[in-house]
Amino acid sequence: MNSQKIQADLMLLLVACIWGFAFVAQRLGMESLGPFGFNALRFLLGACSLLPLLFLFKRSDHCTDNRTLIINGTLAGLVLFAGASFQQAGLVYTTAGNAGFITGLYIILVPIIGLALGQTTNINTWLGGLFAVLGLYVLSFRDLSTINYGDILELLGAACWAIHVLLVAKLAPKLDNLRLAIIQFLVCASFSGLVAVNIESDSFTLANAFSSWGPIAYAGFISVGIAYTLQIFAQRHAPPAHAAIIMSLEAVAAAFGGWLILEEQFSTLGLLGCGLMLFGMLLSQLPAIYKKKI
Repeated sequence: MNSQKIQADLMLLLVACIWGFAFVAQRLGMESLGPFGFNALRFLLGACSLLPLLFLFKRSDHCTDNRTLIINGTLAGLVLFAGASFQQAGLVYTTAGNAGFITGLYIILVPIIGLALGQTTNINTWLGGLFAVLGLYVLSFRDLSTINYGDILELLGAACWAIHVLLVAKLAPKLDNLRLAIIQFLVCASFSGLVAVNIESDSFTLANAFSSWGPIAYAGFISVGIAYTLQIFAQRHAPPAHAAIIMSLEAVAAAFGGWLILEEQFSTLGLLGCGLMLFGMLLSQLPAIYKKKI
C-alpha cells in the first residue's frame, strides 16, 4: 500500500510538472496562432489522443444513457471553453509564471463558490484565500494604475476552472469519465475553432498550425492526453485533498518553465506575491486547523 501511495504521489508530481510547462507551450504556440486557434487544435488533439483508451477501458455499467452523456459533456465543454479562452487570451498579456500562479487560485475558489451551492468549508479555506489575495495584490495589483490586463483574464479563467471542477465533481460519479472528457474536449475545440475562423482568420491557417506543431503537440497530446491519464491512475490511491496539494505545484513548474525557456524574470515583490499565493493554495488544502467540538 505504501508503495502504491508513493507511485501515486510521483505520478501526480509529474502531472503538475507537465501542466506547469504547458503554460510555456501555450505562450510559444501563439507566436503564429491566435488564442482561439491554438485552443482549437490543442483540444482536438487532446480528444483524439484519448480515443485509443476507449478500447482499453470498458464503459461503466451504470453509464448507458448517451443523451445524458452528450448533454452534460456539452455543458462541461462550454465551461471548459470559457476557462481555456480566458487563460489563453491572458497569456498574450502576462507571463507564463503569473498565469500559472493565478490559475492555481481555482483550488481556493472551488470551496468558496461551493458555499453558494450549500456546501460547507473550513477556516483553512478562508485563511488560504486571504494569503492568496494578498499574494495576487503584491504580484499584479499593487499599482492600480498599471493592473496587468492579462492577469485579470487569468483570474476570470481561474473562476471558470473552479466552476468546471465543481461541475465535473457532480457529473463524474454518474457518467463515464473517459467519454465525458472526450466529449468536453471536442466541444471546447469546436467552439474555439468557430471563434478562430471568425476573428482569427488571418492567423488560423494550415501553415501556422504546422509552424506551431511542437507547442500544439505538447499542450494537446502530453498535457491533455498523457497527464489526464496519469491523473486518473494516480487518484485511485491518492485522496482528493492530498492530490490537490501536489498538483498545486503546477504553479511553481510554470514559473520555472517561464524562467528556463522564455527567460521570464520575477522581481523581489513578484517572488513574494507568488510565495504568498502558493502558501495560500497549500494552506487551503490542509486539514482544518480548528474543528468545532460536538
